[in-house]
Amino acid sequence: MDFFPSALIKIAIILIVAVLINRIGRKFIAGTVRRAIKGVDREAEVKRENTLIGIFNGSLRVAVWLVGFMMILDTLGVNIGPVLAGAGILGVALGFGAQYMIRDFLAGLFIILENQYRVGDVVCLDGTCGGVEDVTLRKTVLRDLDGKVHHIPNGTFKVAANLTTDYSRAHMNVSVAYKEDLDKVMALINEVGAGMAEESPWKEYILKPIQVAGPGPDKFSDSGVEIKVLGETKPLKQWDTLKEFRRRLKVAFDKEGIEIPLPQMSVWPRGKWEK
Repeated sequence: MDFFPSALIKIAIILIVAVLINRIGRKFIAGTVRRAIKGVDREAEVKRENTLIGIFNGSLRVAVWLVGFMMILDTLGVNIGPVLAGAGILGVALGFGAQYMIRDFLAGLFIILENQYRVGDVVCLDGTCGGVEDVTLRKTVLRDLDGKVHHIPNGTFKVAANLTTDYSRAHMNVSVAYKEDLDKVMALINEVGAGMAEESPWKEYILKPIQVAGPGPDKFSDSGVEIKVLGETKPLKQWDTLKEFRRRLKVAFDKEGIEIPLPQMSVWPRGKWEK
């Protein structure tokens, strides 16, 4: 009869210690990671810190509760030797069936060590694009513009494109009618881009003003001449910057009477034409 009260006390102590280790461990991990990560870009630094802290906290939690569970079994008089041996045999058996999970864990480890992307980045993983909401050793969680959440195992994609590493590029094609003076149009585009980069709040976001790329147009399309423009912004600011640039450019084109062409179609009737 004395066994059960003493066992319950030991189990309670084990659970309390496990909770305390988790809490103290989380604070220690957060402090250590934030001291260890140093970078020029504070925003990027914070994103990497949050990613690493989340992964280390998850690993600590699993390890602590696994050890605590084994200690509770031992307290209850369960011989954990055969349990560990059985777990080893089961692990070998599961290893053959869990090879994809092992692949995911290894891929996730390299993603984190190489700092390929972090929580808060915008990435495309084999064509699936969105903001990174979570990164673990097993999977990456993305949320796209429609609000859909994608859970992607780390070992399933071949190409990871990070749209927000160090800087983002703002680029687009500007189409004007064939009758327009291209030198005048390109000078106006450069003027709009340079002026925007000197005004708040855009000057805090723009690293290189949006300007015409190269000495001439990018291509001749069916309805107009297309001019490529390029600029660089801080990560995640390229879309807002382009929206404001389009607004300003439309106002400037209207003021100068520059035509933005619409698709046109010529219809040639066959047979006898009656008015």
